[in-house]
Amino acid sequence: MRVEIWSDIACPWCYVGKARFEKALAAFPHHDAVEVVHRSFELDPNRPKDDTGPVIPMLAKKYGMSEAQAQAAEDNLGAQAAAEGLAYRTQGRDHGSTFDMHRLLHFAKEHGRQGELIQALYEANFAEETSVFGDDERLVKLAVAAGLDADGARKVLADPTAYADDVRADEREAAQLGANGVPFFVIDRKYGVSGAQPAEIFTQALTQAWGERSPLTLIDQSEAEACGPDGCAVPQQG
Repeated sequence: MRVEIWSDIACPWCYVGKARFEKALAAFPHHDAVEVVHRSFELDPNRPKDDTGPVIPMLAKKYGMSEAQAQAAEDNLGAQAAAEGLAYRTQGRDHGSTFDMHRLLHFAKEHGRQGELIQALYEANFAEETSVFGDDERLVKLAVAAGLDADGARKVLADPTAYADDVRADEREAAQLGANGVPFFVIDRKYGVSGAQPAEIFTQALTQAWGERSPLTLIDQSEAEACGPDGCAVPQQG
């Protein structure tokens, strides 16, 4: 069974929702048979790479609130994150374009390290002091920490077209599926779960999707030549 997660590194609820989903998945009896794939979704897809700024003023302007109210919202998010065992800096964070991070995540997927990289990016953005925005070498270090080759990561970042089509394809597919916000979880292409739901909701969705998996129906059950663990059938001379 496959679970696809559309998310953005700049999205705090994606950070929290991932932890809640993983809590449910760890307790799911068939977790070893579940493939998790992370898909790209930019909250601000038109943002230039060199446009960065502090989070609190941005939140205040975007939602028409005071900076004190924006700080209170961040404090609430910090408490939600802490409840899931996550570190979260409620002050001093910045924000910017995540396009290069998504391109790196597609590179990591090819090398089987996507899960490690997305966690490293989340932790760096939400818990660490050094910014992840506008600094290629910072992203290279995170890629290496996730088990990727430094030169390979550096090459991806140096070429703005590398994996760009993959990012845009993910975003188009999200729109086709009706996802207008993240996190957005698609389970076995049957069920969609929107938002950072409690772990119990993810458990319910996983259980229901697993229970509804249809066994393979054979169209023709007559014996015919095939290859198996013991080798291939040899046609007999007539």
